Amino acid sequence: MGDQTSEPIKTRRVFYIPGYDPIHPRRYRELYRKESKAQGEISGYEVALAPKTTEGPYGWRADSQIDGVETQTDFEVLVWSDIVRGSMDQGILATYGLLIRTAWTYIATGALFRLMRLRKGPVIAALYPVVFLLVQLQLALLAGYGLFRLIGMFAPWWVGLAGFAIVPLLLNWFKARDNKFFAYYLMHDYAYSASTKGSNPPELEARLAEFADHISEALKSDLDEVLVVGHSSGAHLAVSVISDLLRAGHVKPDGPVLSFLSLGQVVPMVSFLPEAKRLRMDLNYLAAREEVFWLDVTAPGDGCAFALCDPVSVSGVAPEGKRWPIVISAAFTQTLSPARWKALRWRFFRLHFQYLCAFDRPKDYDYFQITAGPKSLGGRFEGRKASRSRIEDPVNKSTEMG
Repeated sequence: MGDQTSEPIKTRRVFYIPGYDPIHPRRYRELYRKESKAQGEISGYEVALAPKTTEGPYGWRADSQIDGVETQTDFEVLVWSDIVRGSMDQGILATYGLLIRTAWTYIATGALFRLMRLRKGPVIAALYPVVFLLVQLQLALLAGYGLFRLIGMFAPWWVGLAGFAIVPLLLNWFKARDNKFFAYYLMHDYAYSASTKGSNPPELEARLAEFADHISEALKSDLDEVLVVGHSSGAHLAVSVISDLLRAGHVKPDGPVLSFLSLGQVVPMVSFLPEAKRLRMDLNYLAAREEVFWLDVTAPGDGCAFALCDPVSVSGVAPEGKRWPIVISAAFTQTLSPARWKALRWRFFRLHFQYLCAFDRPKDYDYFQITAGPKSLGGRFEGRKASRSRIEDPVNKSTEMG
């Protein structure tokens, strides 16, 4: 494997694995275009986007000029949005059924109470759709009952039952505006993993194999670095994909440097479930491998992520000789100006994507220098110590691997 610290990176492939997101991947290109320009103006460098030069999934090319070095990076978004849309294609009644089953899964397995010992933010985020959907149902039922009583003042009681026809109308009204409430979206997100108690559904397992095939081709090339980025739920998918690549022997000593950047991870939401044996096995395996450099970046200001929670250690599967990940904070309160932090503080969903955006007071974490700059991930963070405030307590009860 190439030197991770001294040689400048001239060519790179980035494979971005998004979280549970039903949107077309073009939005990631537009986000990268806009935010790389903003970060370049702040930090004094240049990143220009162009159409991708490689075959395969949706992507783009970034040409950068940083510290006097020209670097070409080809991006690919490893899409599973079709699987996400399929899992979300359910009616109102089915969604309330998912609500009951998902809540029961996390409560009955004890996962919910153990997750609360890590971070309250992502647990509250998980409870939000449950509470909000129940509030929607209650409001609809109250409206139906009010019409029932009103009609009953002038007609027989059985005629008043027609007032409850407003219930499905109101529930449909709420669902049609879920792009503002995110209740249905988040409910389906948490239900997707809970429905199998943490194991990968067959269609997702097949897609992970496709991802591994795409990345393995890049690892056979003369690139300087292959960088896998997993955001949110995409982080735990990336753990399994990279583990599969390593087991299959696709990472060669004389090949490209392999790097892994996990952002805003929610690994414990899955790894704490009893049937997440594959994920726990992969976490245990990847954490001790020397062929990859793994940096995990979260921020306490991101209420949707398990900030500064070492995903391997808290899952209870830290191996002897554990090397990874190096857990650091993006420190939103320090890397964003007071005015910017004030504007974003209560925009929880937007903050969960801040890792992919520009910082007006950047420190060593700069998404665009990492993905398009002249240093490998290992080179950029050589000697960087993990955050002293990271959480490593092995609080997970379900630790079986296989």
